[in-house]
Amino acid sequence: MSCSCCHTPEPKPDDRAQRRVLWAVLLINAAMFAVEVAAGLAAGSASLQADALDFLGDAANYAISLAVVGAALRFRASVALLKGVTMAVFGLWVIGVAAWHAHAGTLPAAGTMGAVGVAALVANAASFGLLWAYREGDANMRSAWICTRNDVVGNLAVMLAALGVFGTGTGWPDIVVAGIMAALALQGAIVVIRQALGELRAKSGARPLSAS
Repeated sequence: MSCSCCHTPEPKPDDRAQRRVLWAVLLINAAMFAVEVAAGLAAGSASLQADALDFLGDAANYAISLAVVGAALRFRASVALLKGVTMAVFGLWVIGVAAWHAHAGTLPAAGTMGAVGVAALVANAASFGLLWAYREGDANMRSAWICTRNDVVGNLAVMLAALGVFGTGTGWPDIVVAGIMAALALQGAIVVIRQALGELRAKSGARPLSAS
């Protein structure tokens, strides 16, 4: 998730409408995070837990978009840094869970995976619809729409993993999808942390690290 989310635009007449939309998608993503964590543990599915991580990351993105309105650069960068660290911790946690399931030979409940995957797709479709009007808006709203658009791919991946588990009778499709999603989360965490540290150094007058 891009740190363009940290940009604070000048107040506009539709700020209240944007806040209402952000609150709505924040609540949707936070609720689905809780549902998928519980379902992932119950079903023994690493990919559901990885998708829960994605919902958590998006909820944090929307919360930051709300919190940074009118805030100083140092505050925005500090919150983004915390978000990046949290993403990294949960990414490593999902990798650990996937490795444990691979070692134990766990067979996830394909039915639960599929049902929750459909529910997650519906939740993201609702968020997508709410944010559709802002797909060409300022950095805050456009980045939120892009995050939600990309989440649909993750939901479809979980549903494909459920079909793979059902068809093969093994847990490997679930593990592979979880590993891919966790790796993407770690990559996003690195980008966010590097950007936040660069902004904090720039604010303090120190020379920021190269992005390369």
